[in-house]
Amino acid sequence: MPITLPLVIVSSVQRQAKHSFFCQFVFHSYTTAFTLLNGNGTPKAEEYSLQQKQILLGLGAVSYSACVGALPLVFMNRYTLKSSLMQLIVRRLLPAPLFGLTSAFNVAMVRSPEFDNGIEVMDRNGKVVGVSKKAGEKAVRETALSRAALFGTTFFLPEVFMYFVQRARFVKNPRALGPVRMFVIMSVLAGMLPVSFSMFPQCGEIKRADLEPEIVSSTEETEFFYNRGI
Repeated sequence: MPITLPLVIVSSVQRQAKHSFFCQFVFHSYTTAFTLLNGNGTPKAEEYSLQQKQILLGLGAVSYSACVGALPLVFMNRYTLKSSLMQLIVRRLLPAPLFGLTSAFNVAMVRSPEFDNGIEVMDRNGKVVGVSKKAGEKAVRETALSRAALFGTTFFLPEVFMYFVQRARFVKNPRALGPVRMFVIMSVLAGMLPVSFSMFPQCGEIKRADLEPEIVSSTEETEFFYNRGI
């Protein structure tokens, strides 16, 4: 929260394309590093090739996400699209879905070794029965969805709230809008962090029918579990 909140507040200010690109690059760098450190961990990074692949994927995903986030401002400034409707779309409506999609994209890219190589699957007693690519896909997909919900909602709800506050003129002093905005963002983020982390259980469950035949044939267990990561 102490690290994410300032990054969210700064990244939510959509003014100049260069400023937006830099802020989003820093934001996605932090969230990508967090994702990398809190993955499943089954694909061992002992080989340099795997470490290099994850670093390159992370840098590529961060750069791509920052470019995508700043692109609407580039078009608006380049083609002088200054109408109130365009300002509303680019500065208030687009950031939320873009942050949600790019956050999910970063998770999928950085943790791609988990569905390329598979993750450990355990029985109800915690005994590892095999390594499953399908469990890896499920773990990454669930984490990506939770990350999209976290940041998509965090960027969307404050904009909607502040739009109606300004329209209804609840806040008379324009200088007070900044602190109100920061308080709303902090409240939404504080509420969404536990919600997003609990959308899917940390210890995920996968059905026997969804596993690879070589794992199913090696055991009679009907319930299988895996570490989803955060």
